[in-house]
Amino acid sequence: MKLLVCLLAVVLLAACGAAPMSAPPAAIETGIDPASWVRIAAGPYSSGPQGQAARLDHDYEIMVTDVTNAQYAAYLDAALAAGTVKLVDGDVVGYYPGDAYRGHKHEERIDPGDYLHVPGNTVELRLIFDGARFAAMPGYEDHPMVMVTWFGARAFCEAQGGRLPTQAEWEKAARGNDGRAYPWGNELARNQANYYNSQDIFEKVFGKGGDTTPVGYYNGKSYGAYRTLDGASPYGLYDMAGNVWQWTNDVTEGIHYRFMRGGSKADYGYMLRSWSSNNAGPEYAGPSVGFRCARDAQ
Repeated sequence: MKLLVCLLAVVLLAACGAAPMSAPPAAIETGIDPASWVRIAAGPYSSGPQGQAARLDHDYEIMVTDVTNAQYAAYLDAALAAGTVKLVDGDVVGYYPGDAYRGHKHEERIDPGDYLHVPGNTVELRLIFDGARFAAMPGYEDHPMVMVTWFGARAFCEAQGGRLPTQAEWEKAARGNDGRAYPWGNELARNQANYYNSQDIFEKVFGKGGDTTPVGYYNGKSYGAYRTLDGASPYGLYDMAGNVWQWTNDVTEGIHYRFMRGGSKADYGYMLRSWSSNNAGPEYAGPSVGFRCARDAQ
């Protein structure tokens, strides 16, 4: 299968025609459970750069961390067995019912059909496939799943009985209602989030721009000589600033683009502010893009 992506060994990477990549540091225990959710009550929140008062009229739940490689690998095994996704030339694809098309300028058609979920033929993917089962690359089990399209993120959340969070739900969960710029306050320290030149231990291996950090890594713990500051949001969510951009659920009339929030390991600090957004077509997959799920309150 083409989805048997190259392992971390330099010789195998060279065989795949990719630049050599160092192995990640040993697996890190952050103490943050990627299977946990937080309930957020209806009510006010701050929106946009001026912290304008806004309000959500429903309770909802959202994952405490981004979805991990280990979680996504387990989902793919189940989805392949159930037939809800399939492998086509090494890529994972799945059905999407399509969007309304109104012919606006720059709008692209998204008709019902199969769309890319995970591109298999890329060394940036942190999953391996042995022809029968998926697994996370050793050392990357608790890192956020990357190289996943909006379609692939949406499908995972629906399989868990949830959905992607809307931009409004995401921003409320990230910053609360006191107008703060970042999940923890108004200032960004170098050891509070994973962003460009944050000088974390992964940047020491990979250089500026680094690599993903395990979900919940910035929680106030020390990892060897590297001491983190707690980067939790007012509701106790981690990685709402930095590490990876996060897909959101919004489908906007006349626009085929999908929106992301949170900034990433490859962005300067100002892009980690809670009102910052990014966008791409729903079939885009990149090494700095992941997601978390939301669901109606249980």
